[in-house]
Amino acid sequence: MKNLNRFLESTVLKPTMTDQDVELLVKDAIEWQFVGVCVPSFWVKKVKRDLKDQDIQVVTVLGFPFGFEDTATKVAEAREAIKNGADELDLVWSQTAFHSGMNWPKIEIAQLSKICHDEERILKVIIETAYLSPEQIREACLICQEAGADFVKTSTGYAPSGAKVEDIRLMRETLSSGVGIKASGGIKSLDFALELIQAGADRIGTSSAVAIMKELKARMA
Repeated sequence: MKNLNRFLESTVLKPTMTDQDVELLVKDAIEWQFVGVCVPSFWVKKVKRDLKDQDIQVVTVLGFPFGFEDTATKVAEAREAIKNGADELDLVWSQTAFHSGMNWPKIEIAQLSKICHDEERILKVIIETAYLSPEQIREACLICQEAGADFVKTSTGYAPSGAKVEDIRLMRETLSSGVGIKASGGIKSLDFALELIQAGADRIGTSSAVAIMKELKARMA
């Protein structure tokens, strides 16, 4: 797949990341022309500045990693991230509300969706598939779709497991063609990335983006 780089969001969300990590992330993203780079909100302003006019999306997270924050806090996070230059926001939905049977996740996503769309930004919602049954994955996808999410994302990387081919396939069967799927969590090889894309993923979030591209380059050679 010659355009695999345009599926890849290169991600650094480790607690010990430094400015050197961020600079390397940006350098690699420019070299490989990834579709986006995902960083904590603290680094959004720097990454936006360093990418300049590159066709690379600046992605950050809201409510990371467990989604425990109340909606007002996530709204404030979203507004600040957008002000600092974020193009796409990955929202960890309220897992605790969903597992309590509340309607709150849908209300929250709708609020964040409106904020993002009013500013012509993209909203992805992380449903953390590791904690969901197949029926709950289906229900979660429909909640996100009805609330206006642009993408549904599998994982934060902090759960016991990440993206799975069968989950992506189920999500694609459930969601309309207008809603994208971002697979993330544990994606470290070319073959796995390609399997996920074949199953229906539109984006691959990974800290191994460069290694995957090098593997592809070697294979094509």
